[in-house]
Amino acid sequence: MTPERKIPERRSRKARRTRDTLAQAAFELVLDRGLRNVTVEEIAEAADVDRRTFSRYFTSKEAAALDSLRGDGDRINAALRARPAPEPPLLAYRRAVLDWLADPGAEPWHRRPRIFDLLVVAEEEPTLYAVFHHIRVDAQEDSVAIVADRLGVDPRQDIRPAVTVAAGAGALLAAQAAWVRGGRPDALPALVTEAFDALSADLLGEPRPTPERHLDAPEQHRGITSTTRTTSTAEEAEGTEATS
Repeated sequence: MTPERKIPERRSRKARRTRDTLAQAAFELVLDRGLRNVTVEEIAEAADVDRRTFSRYFTSKEAAALDSLRGDGDRINAALRARPAPEPPLLAYRRAVLDWLADPGAEPWHRRPRIFDLLVVAEEEPTLYAVFHHIRVDAQEDSVAIVADRLGVDPRQDIRPAVTVAAGAGALLAAQAAWVRGGRPDALPALVTEAFDALSADLLGEPRPTPERHLDAPEQHRGITSTTRTTSTAEEAEGTEATS
């Protein structure tokens, strides 16, 4: 490697460290004090840089506090690109999200310290939620391009990639909202599965899962079911006789 190439790489690594330090400072200060009690100057000071340096990396304290979430869209999209080509697009999106949630190295939300708390605050603070929305939109634009490539279509002419991503991202958003409001930090994977199961089986390209039957159910439960069916059949027969 030439010395000329080493200098830009060093600068790039230093810039990345500065950005990460600012983002971490914003993340911790917002969670510790509340969004409205934190200023950009305080974030810059905590990161040991000046206000002008902060402005080179972020447009607002909200953008800095949520910067750690931006990479999650990239991780989901990387998983989406890696899904087998024959999979229906929405099924591929679903499994990409579940791959991300199951990958310890990807640090999904339910395994990353305080992300749950951050999303709780985002639900309560309109300006923070607006920035979160923009982060999601950016990730979804990339997802549309990936799905379009999988289908071999132009997303400007064919609406299917956008519909697929809107459905999948909507399921993820619904699960995330239920997760935050439910107060159970470990429940996210189950909620994501439930949200995708709620989508149309036609869109997913696979049948809707049916509830598991418990073979060890108490005998009286099976008796009640049997009695109910017998009664119903008897009532139908009486109705038939009355009609004839």
